[in-house]
Parts: sequence; C-alpha cells; structure tokens
Amino acid sequence: MKKHILFILICTMGIFSYAQERTLLHCGKLVDTKNGKVLTEQTVIVEGNKIIKVANGYASAKANETIINLKSQTVMPGLIDMHVHIEGETSPSRYLETFTKNKADVAFKAYEIGERTLMAGFTGVRDLGGSGVNVSLRNAINAGTIKGPRIFTAEKAIGTTGGHADPTNGYREDLMGDPGPEKGVINSVDDARKAVRQRYKNGADLIKITATGGVLSVSKNGVNPQFTQEEANAIVATAKEYGMNVAAHAHGIEGMQRAIKAGVQTIEHGSLMDRETAKLMKQYNCYLVPTLSAGRYVRQQADIKGYYPDIIIPKIMKVDEGIRATMKMVVQEGVPIAFGTDAGVFPHGDNAKEFAYMVDTGWSEMFSIQSATITNAKLLDMEGQLGVISSGFLADIIAVDGNPIENINVMENVSFVMKDGVIHKN
Repeated sequence: MKKHILFILICTMGIFSYAQERTLLHCGKLVDTKNGKVLTEQTVIVEGNKIIKVANGYASAKANETIINLKSQTVMPGLIDMHVHIEGETSPSRYLETFTKNKADVAFKAYEIGERTLMAGFTGVRDLGGSGVNVSLRNAINAGTIKGPRIFTAEKAIGTTGGHADPTNGYREDLMGDPGPEKGVINSVDDARKAVRQRYKNGADLIKITATGGVLSVSKNGVNPQFTQEEANAIVATAKEYGMNVAAHAHGIEGMQRAIKAGVQTIEHGSLMDRETAKLMKQYNCYLVPTLSAGRYVRQQADIKGYYPDIIIPKIMKVDEGIRATMKMVVQEGVPIAFGTDAGVFPHGDNAKEFAYMVDTGWSEMFSIQSATITNAKLLDMEGQLGVISSGFLADIIAVDGNPIENINVMENVSFVMKDGVIHKN
C-alpha cells in the first residue's frame, strides 16, 4: 500500500514539474519564415528547450504555466549571423593587441562579446577565424557556464604565406618566422590537407579559407588569388571527409572562381564579383555572405587618420568603388544569399544593421529575415532544429517592437530573447 502511494506521489510530482516548465508566448505578430508570411494573434508553447506547439489565438494558461505578453511585438526565430569574429573587435590599437594581450585577455573580451551578441537577438553565429579561444568559448556556452549564442567556429582560418590569414603579416623580421599548417598557413596540397586535419583536431566545426587577399590584413594586395586550384580542391575534399563545410573569404574574381569550383559552401564578401562568377555560384549552389555592414563601417573609419595602417587605405578604396554595383548585380542575378555581417570588423551588437543595408541593396524585408533564419539554419545543417518557429524546433525565439516587414530598422531593437527555452531578455 505504501509503495502504491509513493508511486502516485512520484507521478503527481512529475506532472507538476512538466506543467511548470511550460511557457506560453502570446505573439501579436509571428514571422512564419518557412512560408514567408506574418501571422497574427498566435501562441507559441515552449516546454524545456523545445517548441511543442504553435496555436491560433491567445491560449489560456493552465496551472503553473507562464504567459509572456508579446502582443504588441513581432516574434520570429532567433537570428543567425554566418560571419563574425567573436574573439575581438575593431579599434585603432587592434594591430598592436597581438603583442599585448594574453589568451585570458582575449577570452574575457570574447565572453562579453558573446553576451552582447545574444542580447542583440543573434542566438547563433558562425565564427570565421580567431586564435582558438573561440573553441573554448563555444564549449563554455554549450556547457551553460556562460551566456552567449550557439557558436559554430572555424577555429583558425587557413591561408598562404603572406596571405590574408598569415598571422605574422606586418611583424618585424625576427618575429615573422615561418608558420605552417599547424597555424593555418599552407603552401602545398599536403600542407592543405594537414591544416584541415589540424583544425578538426583542435575542435573546429567548419573550415574557413582566405581565397584572396583581404582588406584589413597588413599586406599590399586585397584581391589576388592566394591558393592554387589544387590546394583549394584538397582543402574542400579533406574537409568533406571530416564532415565539415568550407567558407571562403574572397574579394577578387579569380580566387572566388577557384573556391567555387573546389566546392566551398559560401563565399564571404564577394566584393568585386562579375556576372560570370555570379552564374558560377548559382551553378554550384554556392551561397554569398555579403557582409555589407563591414564594408560600410570600414569605409567610414578610413577617413579617420591613423585608424588603419597606411597600407590598408588603398585596398579599402578599391573595394568600396565596386561593392555597391556588385551587390545590385548579385540581386539581379539571383545569387543564393546567406545573412552575415563580419562583426568584429565593426562593433559587435550592431549586427542587425545588416538588414537595412540588404533592403537598401534590393532584397526584400522578408527575404532578409529568412536569410538570417531558415536559410542559415540549413547551411549549418540545423534544418529542422533552428530557423523556424514550429513544433519540434529548438526554442530560439526573439521579438522586436514594431513590424519589420513595414520598417526593417526595427530589427535593431530586440526586446525579447529566448535561447534554448531560457529567457535572457524580456
């Protein structure tokens, strides 16, 4: 008899705790990213870290259920930025910090950046290159030790000697050394394979390569190709063998085309793309991550004397001359697009400014939101888990004041953030 009573008590306690975990979000407007529609008067029911139901109307709460009133707001899936550098941030002293900051200094800054990014509504990011602290940051967030977005990281980017990802560019001769595949610097097919395997060993989720020169590296050329076709092919083939996709930083045409033909998943920036390359991207189903925010911020800062080293200024001007015409062409050609900003090149937390830049370029408000949700979830192999508010999906949910389909600028004012079923901002 006592055992029977105990069993009933345990079951009752289980039911109580089950009900206690439910949160009902009353949504005035709800962005249906799958169908490209805005629904009205919806209730999203969250239990634990999952969405268990989306219902028409405002559902009443049962005992021990919590209602969150978002009736005056627009609710949507948590945003995903496919191009950030979460370990650091732009500043005039950035080029000296390599010599002055310890890994612990980088880690504490990255922790603050991660929380700031989450509060801006970005519940997921793809981190495209740092020192390796990014892997530890991801692990700490996943373990619940600290707050931050879901991080999918490339650990260190892969480049060539003197190339955009060579970490010793600009150093004096005795400090320059000859970094190899362990540090992400390659000069042959064998090096390429080893560098990918090292990233895998170090805990990377994906691979990032610098297929052309870059604007902000301390080197003269910002657009030249920096891998042979054979090296690019080896990187992508090896990455696929280890279950990883490849993102390719690229500004110039030849480097872009080599990367696309090698099979990279995304081209980052694409600043000086031509129509031939745009058509090649469609042929290979390669996505462009435009990073419009970075381009505009860098051009603005270039007018401040001493903000960037002198060698960088001509590269900024060259890219700025062509990027807006390039992006208008990209819209016309219908190149596949993924949302990404290059946050870190500009201040983290301002990621949502990218939406207005995308709309200004020619993409619609709904397309821009879909690019940062359902599209990016698919590219991260998280389709069916992120990017849509629907039964069975992870409860990464945000809300903004106003209607972004009528005024995209409201994306910059996120008033509610839930990640993995936990409310971080309300």
